[in-house]
Amino acid sequence: MKNIYNYTLKDLGDLMIGLGQKQFRANQLYSWIYQKRVKEFDEMSDVSLSFRQTLKQEFTLKLPKIIKKQVSYDGTIKLLLELEDKSVIEVVLMRYDYGNVVCVSSQVGCNMGCKFCASGLIKKQRDLTAGEMVSQVMMIQSLLDEEEESKRVSHVVIMGSGEPFDNYNNVMNFIRIINEQKGLAIGARHITVSTCGLPNKIVEFSKEGLQVNLAISLHASNDETRNKIMPINKAYPLTKLFKAINEYEKNANRRVTIEYILLKDLNDSIDNARELVKLLKGTFAYVNLIPYNEVKENPFKRSNKERVRAFYEELKRNGVNVTIRKEFGEDIDAACGQLRAKKEGVIDE
Repeated sequence: MKNIYNYTLKDLGDLMIGLGQKQFRANQLYSWIYQKRVKEFDEMSDVSLSFRQTLKQEFTLKLPKIIKKQVSYDGTIKLLLELEDKSVIEVVLMRYDYGNVVCVSSQVGCNMGCKFCASGLIKKQRDLTAGEMVSQVMMIQSLLDEEEESKRVSHVVIMGSGEPFDNYNNVMNFIRIINEQKGLAIGARHITVSTCGLPNKIVEFSKEGLQVNLAISLHASNDETRNKIMPINKAYPLTKLFKAINEYEKNANRRVTIEYILLKDLNDSIDNARELVKLLKGTFAYVNLIPYNEVKENPFKRSNKERVRAFYEELKRNGVNVTIRKEFGEDIDAACGQLRAKKEGVIDE
């Protein structure tokens, strides 16, 4: 049976024609699914009984099962979800002043092997379908609906477990589905894709004609350090990565966000900040400094506040647009992949 969350509006329209229906049925279904958020086809009151039967035979509206729910004192919610094949993934809701942000996973596990990341402790089992990514957003939207009818998921970041550009086509379809005006209507500029740096995919993404944001997980200011903590850098060193970033800025006419986790005594010195300034020369990049969520199975420690502030000030002094990311969920399993890794027994409870 087909997961109805897996289809763009156009693809669903084509399926409707294949079922002997008019293409407008896709608009009708999108309205019921994403705007009215029904859980059963029988709730679609303006759809004929006979067509509802067809829908039930052809499609499923089933969402993942919640295995564990963690709620932080700051309102952050983290869900551990079980998919149809018993795979487990994580999704997170973060509440900012400007809206409700959902952090979505794109794969079951991750093959990038970043040394500081809990997600990297479990190898990739498979890619997530577009529908499985959409279902994460729908699960969070259901929780918001329970709180207050007018609350909406306003922003989506594809920064959970997995490398989005290692699952490129499904991620692109996911973006088109949640961006669709007749559906969830999440604005393109409210959607961010985060990659650890696959140059060919960065260039391909630059030609999609989307106004979606791109974030680069950099986390080091030189190849030597990045090789130690991010194996992807051995295949695509910084010169190749920044060549792709420059091409992205040229093609998409958009700047990238550079994500930089500060790790004590590894990448957080003033010299590292100066190296980063040199790397960014010639780009319009914006830097997001990230306090590290420690995982005891990894050897890395977070930089202290003084070191973070000094790094920040050095970038500012050199004209770099930089912020320090606000932390969420400090009292729950905040690190990406941490809750799932505990479930799989890879890290201790």
